[in-house]
Amino acid sequence: MTLKIANLQSGGLITNYNCTSRCRHCLYACSPRRSKDYITYNQAKENFRKIKSLNCHSVHIGGGEPFLNPAGLEKILEAAADCEMNIDYVETNSSWFRDEGQSVKLLLRLKSKGLHTLLISISPFHNEYIPFNKVKGVMKACVQTGIRVFPWISDFYDEINEFDDCLEHSMHEFTQKFGKDYLTDIPGRYWIHLGGRAVSTYRELYPLQPLEDLLSPGGHCSELTDTTHFHADLYGNYIPGLCSGLSIKLGDIGAELCKADYPLINLLYDEGINSFFNHAVNSFNFKPEQEYLNKCHLCLDIRSFLILEKNYKSHELQPESFYENL
Repeated sequence: MTLKIANLQSGGLITNYNCTSRCRHCLYACSPRRSKDYITYNQAKENFRKIKSLNCHSVHIGGGEPFLNPAGLEKILEAAADCEMNIDYVETNSSWFRDEGQSVKLLLRLKSKGLHTLLISISPFHNEYIPFNKVKGVMKACVQTGIRVFPWISDFYDEINEFDDCLEHSMHEFTQKFGKDYLTDIPGRYWIHLGGRAVSTYRELYPLQPLEDLLSPGGHCSELTDTTHFHADLYGNYIPGLCSGLSIKLGDIGAELCKADYPLINLLYDEGINSFFNHAVNSFNFKPEQEYLNKCHLCLDIRSFLILEKNYKSHELQPESFYENL
């Protein structure tokens, strides 16, 4: 059985992996240390056309931080218009805000290119790096320019607003003010996939499962077929499901993936984490931990081992800087 991504439902375009923040929960391990590469107009058009060919006619734009390259973001919006691809929203952490005049001017430029909704990140994770007055400033600029605000999520607004909004605030400050379980309880209020950097954040807080329990069920990893929140990135990679660090060349989706070209992804899909684990142990002498959060944590541990310790080179495990920035 080989993997085939035949129909795309809902997803996004990753403009860059560089970000002003290194959030504890980031699924894509974005950070200031990631490359400043940014998607080109031509790559954006190629991505949009492929996505449309698989029956998805609208996407969101995220990063990284898309606003780190405003001219590049304009080009993406132009590419979307040229391809007749609808843009649901553009994500931002608001780090780019300087003052009212600068923010209004930039948003008007982008509005003229098709921007109509801005998803503005509001969370304690972001507030560790970005003063809340910047978030408020961008929200105000949206009102002034007629751009819809999609606050993600507004539930944290009042809590963050209790601190000095000119400063960043550590998670320690939040737990001191709101209780020792504050970080533990966040996933109950705010959707977080326990993958990427969230693994290292929550492995110390949540119960772990014995390795043998994770290996015993067997079965294939059907998560790879999920297209309800897919992403295509600036390098022309399709990220299957929520499996950050796994990659399929965007041009290869829509047909069955050849096992010779995609041995790891097809192994996971066809035989599951048990066979992937056995392959890592038998072929690369992988030494597992005794407990993991879930099978995705185990999979990430194996893949990180292959990239960081075995210098394994594969177009299936891209970009490598993802693993270097967990």
